[in-house]
Amino acid sequence: MSALFVLDVPENEGVVRVAEQDAVLQVDKVGPYFRIALDDHDRPAPDPGEAVGAGHTSTAQQIVIDRRATGCRHAVWYSAVAGLQDARIVQHDKNALRLVHR
Repeated sequence: MSALFVLDVPENEGVVRVAEQDAVLQVDKVGPYFRIALDDHDRPAPDPGEAVGAGHTSTAQQIVIDRRATGCRHAVWYSAVAGLQDARIVQHDKNALRLVHR
């Protein structure tokens, strides 16, 4: 299972809200963090390829969070990631945060 952890603070509410609306993702609470998980066990990691733009959603192979959908300003956006579990970041820019299985 690949997962992203974000601290449970008001500033990260948009990231959690967008993840909860994505049918492919599971969001649960682990201590003071939200775990945003993708059950991608036994699936090969996709080729990172080109960066995705606004409006993209997660797939069975990757977690995608659209920054504009979260309403996060840039400073909050770039500091939202608290940790990763069996994942690696292949895109973290002004458009999206994209993770694949490690």
